[in-house]
Amino acid sequence: MLYALRRISLSWLIGGMALVAAGADADRALHERLVVLDTHFDTAANLARHGWDVTKRHSMADDFTQVDLPRLIEGGVDGGFWTLYTAQGPRTPAGHAAARDTALQTALRIHKMVAAHPDKFEIATRADDAARIAAKGKQIVYLSIENSYPLGTDLTLVKTFYDLGVRLLSPVHSANNELADSSTDPKGAEWKGLSPLGKQLVAECNRLGIVLDASHASDAVLDQMMELSTTPILLSHSSLKAVFDHPRNIPDDLLRKLAAKGGVIQLNAFSAYVAAIPSSPERNAAQRELFARIGGRTALSTPEGVESYLAARRDFERKFPRQLATFEAFMAHVLHALKVVGPDHVGISGDFDGGGGVEGFDDVTGAPRISAALLAAGYTEADLGKIWSGNVLRLMRAAEAAAKKPTAAP
Repeated sequence: MLYALRRISLSWLIGGMALVAAGADADRALHERLVVLDTHFDTAANLARHGWDVTKRHSMADDFTQVDLPRLIEGGVDGGFWTLYTAQGPRTPAGHAAARDTALQTALRIHKMVAAHPDKFEIATRADDAARIAAKGKQIVYLSIENSYPLGTDLTLVKTFYDLGVRLLSPVHSANNELADSSTDPKGAEWKGLSPLGKQLVAECNRLGIVLDASHASDAVLDQMMELSTTPILLSHSSLKAVFDHPRNIPDDLLRKLAAKGGVIQLNAFSAYVAAIPSSPERNAAQRELFARIGGRTALSTPEGVESYLAARRDFERKFPRQLATFEAFMAHVLHALKVVGPDHVGISGDFDGGGGVEGFDDVTGAPRISAALLAAGYTEADLGKIWSGNVLRLMRAAEAAAKKPTAAP
């Protein structure tokens, strides 16, 4: 009798495991049917590393990177927005010129990557390009600008970057500039939102068909962009104050206004914006000293520079291991946004290769876990289609349509 009961229990266990496996397979199959886009890859910086090959598999453990072709494929990620990021520097003619050249060089590296692997990557400039490129089994490469510091005070450069493929642009990063206030500048607001030039930038992006991105901008900037723009605003990688109170995160009233005007928030997997991470002044000071000593990513153009950087970084990580927010904390932001504004106004970004990552979603291979969590929460395949790409592509179509409209005579 006992033997029979054990056989029945084992059968139930095996049957249960089979059901779980079948469910996981179904979730993965659904994820693969979707066009999956991440709206903020900082991976272009790695293209400047000596010997770094985007077609080879890397890892955080081996070289501290989070995106490459094998991992994109493993994660069922069809592509995304490769950003031309420029750190905020001196607000001088020389500083603006250097930032402009840095951004142009980054754009050219992305184009060179695509040209070197035309069977694997393709530049996209319109919303309809995404499905077409994905159907060919190639990676979708949109270009974006994070921090419009490279524009300086010359808005004619917006057209230059548009011609290079830029279709998403944010005015500001971690410090105020000539265009807008940052949410995190320790000096506080300078312009009380957008500067006069920043307001002209909104109009120029509308004219060309560039989607405006308010991530990193102050709440006042987001509010003014929503009032001035003729097309909806994207937050390419942001989180929510209602879940974790951080200056980078937006409050629910602005989230509702964003949605009411057709906009979209892409929930950000940057741990420090997702949940309270224990602060370590010692770690922060050591990190500043490390990057000052080795020159940051700019020192990685030689074999010696790469070797020195990796050795110093590994030593740093041994002494001060990364502390990540949990996957559940990240999903709390996603599910709260969905509760407040629904699946027509929510998307996902890992902020990978720019400091992003939470437990279980620390590189692009973790994307299917988000799909599984959303399905478990009751969201449908149609909902996931919007969240993973449909919403941001809708904003691109709106920008494209507005750019075709003739402007009124003055």
